Amino acid sequence: MTQRKYFGTDGIRGKVGTPPITPEFILKLGWALGRVLTRTYPQKRNKVLIGKDTRISGYMFESALEAGLSAAGVNIRLLGPMPTPAIAYLTRTFHAQAGIVISASHNPYDDNGIKFFSGKGSKLPDELELAIEAEMELPMQTVGSDQLGKAQRIDDAAGRYIEFCKSTIPYDVNLKGLKIVVDCAHGATYHIAPAVLSELDADVISIGTGPNGLNINLQCGSTYPQTLQQAVLEHHADLGIALDGDGDRIIMVDARGAVVDGDELLFMIAKSRKEAGNLQGAVVGTLMSNLGLEQALNQLSIEFMRAKVGDRYVLEMLRQHNGNLGGESSGHIICLDRTTTGDGIVTALQVLAVCIQTGLPLHELKAGMIKYPQRMINVPLSRKVDVGNLPTVQAAVVAAEQQLAQQGRVLLRASGTEPLLRVMVEGTDARMIEEIAQQLAEVVKAAVI
Repeated sequence: MTQRKYFGTDGIRGKVGTPPITPEFILKLGWALGRVLTRTYPQKRNKVLIGKDTRISGYMFESALEAGLSAAGVNIRLLGPMPTPAIAYLTRTFHAQAGIVISASHNPYDDNGIKFFSGKGSKLPDELELAIEAEMELPMQTVGSDQLGKAQRIDDAAGRYIEFCKSTIPYDVNLKGLKIVVDCAHGATYHIAPAVLSELDADVISIGTGPNGLNINLQCGSTYPQTLQQAVLEHHADLGIALDGDGDRIIMVDARGAVVDGDELLFMIAKSRKEAGNLQGAVVGTLMSNLGLEQALNQLSIEFMRAKVGDRYVLEMLRQHNGNLGGESSGHIICLDRTTTGDGIVTALQVLAVCIQTGLPLHELKAGMIKYPQRMINVPLSRKVDVGNLPTVQAAVVAAEQQLAQQGRVLLRASGTEPLLRVMVEGTDARMIEEIAQQLAEVVKAAVI
């Protein structure tokens, strides 16, 4: 495959003001996308949807994209702050040629990024990403004034998406009687998730719903579940839901204040789908998925497959093997029988439907899966590193695997979104796992200095 210059596993992401996340680059990126679309669909007056999360730089980059697309002769529909999966859904329902998300997901406010969706509501095909990169190398030219794209704001985008979310569970499933705390991470779901749950008659306590442009993901949301755990216990709630800044990930908390991660949520949904007879193909996890998930699914005669880390790889494997359910430990769950991409709110509703239909609380639903102790340490990187070329690291990995004696796993991988090397160790003995992970992390730190 041709090496990409700008696109990573999840679009283009980085620190605001540092190339490529600058107004000039994003302006030209919008133009390059517009050029590729007008060449790909020459018979249409192309239309692109733009949505964003709540970080302050989203306004700047929204304007830059709008100008670039207009200069290429493409019409724009502005959605305002909306979850990433909402933009995927609305791109399809508006019959647009593409959708753009301005977001850095679970990252801090001073990061931002750009993700693209195709007209089908899925990640942009590789060939279009490469075509956009090729266009970026050309001088920018503006179409004639009579061909400039026009921009229009969509005022009812939130209402459209709320109705879609509610439609993903059976009409007779009602959440009345459930007290739910929902943490929206001061992100793109702040005006969506509480409304969805309230309209399904849940008793909703909302936190993380006061975005100010600077507080997205700040000590809240799916990457900081402590805030939700405390709120669930304080309000004596039945459960809690934590979303990330752009709404494509979810972590839940049971009534006892225990975190329920993506592996456990995937297990619950898969078990329910299997019992209902509508689980299709293998369930797809990643290299980071807990061994306990694999074993629990195997006990239910459900095939389990591992993809590389990243939702695009989970999605690719699902499509290759005709599956309809997959996800990551981080809470990025893809229910292809409901939507085209990872969706935190839709995932929450699938789990809530299982709670209502079985009459069981969250802590009992997850009891069928016994998680292996797993420890992950993030080692900061100052440069790009191939651990396969670091003899001391490879020797340490071999020693760790011998110590685990086939009762666990060691995985070292570079983050696709941050300058980090993730050191993961998993096994049956929690104390041993912690010691091995710390030792490996120290070896990696010394090797990458």
